[in-house]
Formats: sequence, C-alpha cells, structure tokens
Amino acid sequence: MNEHDTTSSEVDVVVPQTGPGGELEAFENPGLPAHQPRLSDLSDAGARRAERQVATLFGLSIVGTLIFLVAYFAVPMDASTFIPGVGDVNTLHVVLGVGMALGLLGIGFGAVHWAKTLMPDHEVIEYRHDMRSSDEERAEVVSAMSEGGSASQLTRRPLIKYTLGGALGLFALPLVVQVVGGLGPVPKKSLSLTFWNGGPSMPGDDPTFKPLRLMRDPENTPIKATDVTIGSVFHVLPEGLLDLEHDVLEEKAKAAVLLMRLDPDIITSQKEKDWGHDGIVAYSKICTHAGCPVGLYEQTTHHLLCPCHQSTFDVTDDCRVIFGPADRALPQLKITVDDEGYLVSAQPFREAVGPSFWERG
Repeated sequence: MNEHDTTSSEVDVVVPQTGPGGELEAFENPGLPAHQPRLSDLSDAGARRAERQVATLFGLSIVGTLIFLVAYFAVPMDASTFIPGVGDVNTLHVVLGVGMALGLLGIGFGAVHWAKTLMPDHEVIEYRHDMRSSDEERAEVVSAMSEGGSASQLTRRPLIKYTLGGALGLFALPLVVQVVGGLGPVPKKSLSLTFWNGGPSMPGDDPTFKPLRLMRDPENTPIKATDVTIGSVFHVLPEGLLDLEHDVLEEKAKAAVLLMRLDPDIITSQKEKDWGHDGIVAYSKICTHAGCPVGLYEQTTHHLLCPCHQSTFDVTDDCRVIFGPADRALPQLKITVDDEGYLVSAQPFREAVGPSFWERG
C-alpha cells in the first residue's frame, strides 16, 4: 500500500454522482439521526424531576416580577447604592433591572428546559407542497396540533401550566406599570404655569406673580430697552431661572422667550402694541405645534420660523400662523420697563405655552 493509498483510506471524500450526460444526480437521503432517549423518556421519576425544574424556573420569573413591582413603589427614586468597580448607582434602577432580568430569564430558561426535557424531540421533515391544502390535510393539521398539545404534557403537568400562567400573567404588570406610571404625573397646569408666574412651576407649587427682569440667555444679564435695536433678536429667560439648583432645563424649556424690536408703525395688532414697549415685543419660543424651539427670525419679512416642521408666524400680527402645521399663535409675554429702564414682565403668559393638549380646550 503506497502513501497515496493510505491517505485515501483515512479520508472520506464525497464525489458527486453524474449521469450519462454529465448532469448531477441527487444525493441519497442520509436520513435523520437516531433518537437519543432522555431521562424523562425512561422513567416517570425523571419526568417529574424535569417538571419541578421547569416550574422552579417559572417560579423564579414570578419572584423577579414581584421584586420589580414592589421596588417600583417602595424604593425611593433618589436612593443610591455603591457597587465596587462601578461606583454610586441609582438603587431603584438596579432593583428594577434585576427584577426584570429574573422575570425574563425565568420564562426563557423555563421554556427552553421544558422543550428539551419533556416536549417531543423527534426530528421530522415535511416536503413542500401546494400552498392550498385540501380539507382533509387541514383537518390533519388541526389533529396534529391537538396531539402536539397533548404530547407537550401541558395537560398532564398542571404544575407547569399554573406556574407558566402565573409567570406570563404577572410579567405583563411591569410593562403596564412602566408605561402608565413612567409617563409621570398628569400635566394639570404644567404648561400653563411657567417661571414667569413668579418662580418654579413644578406641579404642586403655587407661585405668586411678581415682575421679573428679562435676562439674556446664556449671559444671564438684564436688558435695557435702549439695548434692543430694530431688527435685533434676544433669547430671553426670566430673572432667577438660571440660578436654580434643580430642574433648570425643565423650567427653561417652558419659559424661553424671543425678544424683538419692530417699527411700531408696521405692527397691525393693537393688543401686540399694548403688551409691548415702544415696538419691543416678547413671544414664547416654544412652537405651538410640537414644542420645538422657534429660533429663526427673518428680519425683512418679520416672520418667525420653526425649523422642525416649518410653521411660520407673523410677528407684526400677534405671531399668528401663516404657514405650517401649527394651529395657534405663539403666546405673547406682556412687558414693560422698571425705574432703571430694564425690561420686566408685566404679567405672566395668559395661556399655556407649547403644543396643543387637553387642557387648552
């Protein structure tokens, strides 16, 4: 036996079979591997053991879901926990994450273990056939599915049935809690009250109006009427807002204002003139369509443009909508000057700022 023969005897080479004309012929069907019996197939004790293991995993999911629900209501939102290698983390987020993970993993691992130990594991194949099956074949499918349900032993293993139902049923609750509770408190007057009312406007506060100076953003310096020239635009915030220790961004998002000076002769609205000062007018910067910042001012046309959806407002006529999806004019802030000549608010916004919502009607 030469070297070539030795190599050929040690390596199985599959050579495609060809017909008389050189065309390839189909390979012989190799068949399916032999079924390997499992412990649950060999003894009822093994099957019961697998049932308990599956139920334990589903029970773990139930525990994880309960942890999530209890933590959502019981753990303070500002509590922190130190984790070595990570640092201080929000305790609520950690517990919610652990509970959610246990809930998901318990269901997933339980289903996989159930399939591997108790459900039928015989490999089957079905050749492609016409898309529309006969009535007899459809009846056979229904029968096969019914038999599969019985073969899965779901009816024979009530412990699995009940724990699976409990795990799946409870796991829906965190989703409901997160969706409903995660939306935060009902807005109430959250868009009707801004820092211009005299202070923080978080739900539950009851600010009392007091005149506030108009401050440049981000310099946080007051503005005199003489500083505002025709054609100029100032991004304005109320006095004291940038000095807050908390919720600065939330307050800024509602109280942002654009300040402009027009020739009084081109202003067509008497109310706009009365609420302004010598042609200086102040309007909310928050678009009444979707809440985007209206920050583009066309000096020649006196139009304000929202860059998100191109809503356009006419500054000479109460900032009414002349183009785009917005359906309300920008709210005007009534202003005046104090004894030192600085621009101040004469009253807060008379309507809710920002996009339309159920409170507006």
